Amino acid sequence: MNTASSQISKASRADVMELVTLVNSAYRGESSKKGWTTEADLLDGQRTDTQSMMELMQKPGSVILKHVNETGAIDACVNLQQQEDKIYLGMLTVSPELQGSGIGKQMLKASEEYAKEKGFKGICMSVISVRSELIAWYERHGYRSTGQTKAFPAGDPRFGLPKQFLEFIIMEKMF
Repeated sequence: MNTASSQISKASRADVMELVTLVNSAYRGESSKKGWTTEADLLDGQRTDTQSMMELMQKPGSVILKHVNETGAIDACVNLQQQEDKIYLGMLTVSPELQGSGIGKQMLKASEEYAKEKGFKGICMSVISVRSELIAWYERHGYRSTGQTKAFPAGDPRFGLPKQFLEFIIMEKMF
């Protein structure tokens, strides 16, 4: 993978615990409120767990990219999954203390490079519809709403416990 940053590589099973801690710290609880991607006002509970992370890593056509800092600690990640002629982008995560520093853009660019290198026609994702600031961020990077929506898995505590009605919008960027 020819990423702009040599700090980005594929995660391994040895990274699972650190990835789970990072993802939960960026999306849920008090620590997530240090960054702008928090979902703490929308959802209680966890964002992911060890079993779910392992399942993502072992799923055919799925890869987790990680960004490490100068000490080797993981400070960002993203999950990419093959879906027909596109890559599904999920769980783009940057440590709350580093949000706004450009690491998220690096991870998005690395995801797009990965998809292109593998011959995919684009990237798709689901974003919680009330996350207007996040939707706007993706739009600034060339992603557009497809007009499709998808139900939030409200009955599955592995994804968090909604504090209000939530649904996803589907966004994509074609190459």
